Amino acid sequence: MTLMLASVTSAAEAELALAHGADIVDLKDPAKGALGALDASVVRDVVGVIAGRRPTSAVLGDLPMEADVILGAAERMAATGVDYVKVGLFPGVGRADCIRALASIARRTPIVGVMFADRDSDLDLLPLMREAGFAGAMLDTAGKRAGRLLDHADAAALGQFIRTCRAHDLMTGLAGSLEAPDVPRLLLLAPDFLGFRGALCAAHRRTAGLDAAAFDIIRGLIPRERTHAGGDGAEARGAHYWQLAARNISGEPSGADSADRVFVEDLVLPVSIGAYGAERDAAQPVRFNVVAEISRAAQPAQDMRDVLSYDIITDGIRLIVAAGHIVLVETLADRIANFVLGHARVQRVTVKIEKLEASAGRVGVEIVRQRPAEVAKIYQFYPAARGRSGAGE
Repeated sequence: MTLMLASVTSAAEAELALAHGADIVDLKDPAKGALGALDASVVRDVVGVIAGRRPTSAVLGDLPMEADVILGAAERMAATGVDYVKVGLFPGVGRADCIRALASIARRTPIVGVMFADRDSDLDLLPLMREAGFAGAMLDTAGKRAGRLLDHADAAALGQFIRTCRAHDLMTGLAGSLEAPDVPRLLLLAPDFLGFRGALCAAHRRTAGLDAAAFDIIRGLIPRERTHAGGDGAEARGAHYWQLAARNISGEPSGADSADRVFVEDLVLPVSIGAYGAERDAAQPVRFNVVAEISRAAQPAQDMRDVLSYDIITDGIRLIVAAGHIVLVETLADRIANFVLGHARVQRVTVKIEKLEASAGRVGVEIVRQRPAEVAKIYQFYPAARGRSGAGE
C-alpha cells in the first residue's frame, strides 16, 4: 500500500491534513529550502496536537554534510517526539560520514535518508544507510523550480531505486514537486509513500497555505487500503495495488458501444531483444504503437481522477523493457497488452512493435487483445469521484 505524506508548517495545517486523509504528517518550512526545518519547539507542539492520530516526520534542514552538525540537529529533532527524522543527504565528501554518525540515533528514532534526483543521488549509499540502521530512503528534488521528479529520473530509474531499497530492507518514498498527473505514474512503482507540498497548496505555491480542494484531488488519486466496488458489494482484493490506483473511473460507463481511445504513437526506445546471441550484446531501437480502447464514463472528465493517462502506457512500456532481455517480439507485445488490460476501463488494446534495424527492413508484430466480456464490468474505486458523480457509498 502506498501512503500519502503531506508536508505542513503548523498545527492548523496539520489538522487540515488529518481531516482530509493524510497518512503521514510531515513537518517542514518550505520557505527555507527543499528540506527547510521548523524550529524544534514548533515541531514538538504540532506533534502534541496530532497526538498519535497519524505518524509524523520532520526534516533537519538543508544542512552541510558535516557529521557533527547533522548529528546535533538530528538529536534535537528526535527529542521532539516525532516518529521519523528525515535527513537530507546532499552531495559532499562527508555524506558517508554523516550516515555513519547517525547510527546512534537510528537505534532510538527511525531515520529516513533523503537523496536528490537533481543532485547526484547515489544508490551505493543505500547499503550504508541500512548498515547504520536507517528505516528508509527517499528520493526528492532539491531545486523546486527546476522541474519535477520525473523530469530528472524516468520510471525505470525510479524503479531501480525502489528495488535497491527493498533489497536492503529500507522503506521507500518519492517526492519532488509532484503534481496530480504524476501520481498514477508513480503508483505503478508501488513506493511505500509519496510526498507532497506544492500540489496541496493554493495555486500550487509551496509557500502558500494548504488548500482543501487541491488536497482532495491528490488524496483521491491514491487508493486507500480498503477499496470500494460497485453496487453488488464486491471488493477488489486480489489485484495489485498499482492496478487499483490506475483505475481512475468516475461514474458508470455510458454504454457498451461508447468508447474512447488512448494512444501512444511512434515511441522509440532502446530495447535488449532478439533470439540471436549478437542481439544480447547491445540494445536496438524499437518502435511502439499502442491503442487502448476504454469505456467512456457517463460524465465529462474533470481532473486526473477521471482519466487513464497515456503516461501510464509509456511508463509501463519502459518498465517492461527495463526488466531485462526479451527473446521474442511476440513476448514483449503480449506483456504490454496484458499490462494495459490490467486497467479496468480498457476493453481492447492493439500493440504494434517494430525492430528498426533488422536486416530485412522494418519488421515486427501487431497483436490485438480484448477483455473477456464476463469480466468487463467497470467498478468504482474512488469514493471521492463517486461522490462527485452522485452515486452512493
